[in-house]
Amino acid sequence: MLISLRTAVPGLSLLVLLAVWQLLAVYLNSNNLPAPLVVGNVFWQGCLSGQIPYHLGVTLLRLIVSFSIAMLLGCAIGIVLGRNKKLDAFFDNWLIIFLSIPALVTIILCYVWFGLTESAAILAVVINKLPNVIVTIREGARALDQDLLEMARSYRFGKRKTLLHVVWPQLYPYIMGATRSGLALVWKIILVVELLGRSNGMGYQLHLFFQLFDVASILAYTIAFVAVIQMLELLVLKPLDTKAQRWRR
Repeated sequence: MLISLRTAVPGLSLLVLLAVWQLLAVYLNSNNLPAPLVVGNVFWQGCLSGQIPYHLGVTLLRLIVSFSIAMLLGCAIGIVLGRNKKLDAFFDNWLIIFLSIPALVTIILCYVWFGLTESAAILAVVINKLPNVIVTIREGARALDQDLLEMARSYRFGKRKTLLHVVWPQLYPYIMGATRSGLALVWKIILVVELLGRSNGMGYQLHLFFQLFDVASILAYTIAFVAVIQMLELLVLKPLDTKAQRWRR
């Protein structure tokens, strides 16, 4: 019964959302809010023509590359700062400064300094995401249980074994937090990056549709990207979360 409720409630919630959307579209009777069926038809035609899969794939590739670089660098730097008080004190102001710089400023500067290139686009996304990962992982590194680390040294655990069996389980909640918040942040930044300086991708298409006042296409492309992000959450992040949390049982 509990499982059926967990399955039914999200589906019912989506149906209510679609019903509200339909009612508002009928009430307003405006091109500024097309009905769900109109948006669905635009989405289907975009898929048949290959436009949505192409631009979605380009954006996802940028997301995967920039997100992976930011997470790897952020985890490494965050652990180092969290375990070294002197380095942490030295670089703390750097982190505050980079966290305070608006994403738009970073994107513009990367394009001005390095040109309208793919590497500049990836770099802009990494720079915007990196400080958030570092701060999150740094807090996790600070909170590591010293008794467990002492035990690992007493039993002569190697660095690899200590990392896998002592450090990783304690850092895992912080890494998952950085991952989930990172996905939500990175894909929004990528859209701005594509809007300002790329000739393909979801952001570029949304900018084009904005110029044409094509709200149906804007909603269709948005739904496509949100659906993919939700699939990543359900098919990748949640299974990884469940697998990594087995040690708690």
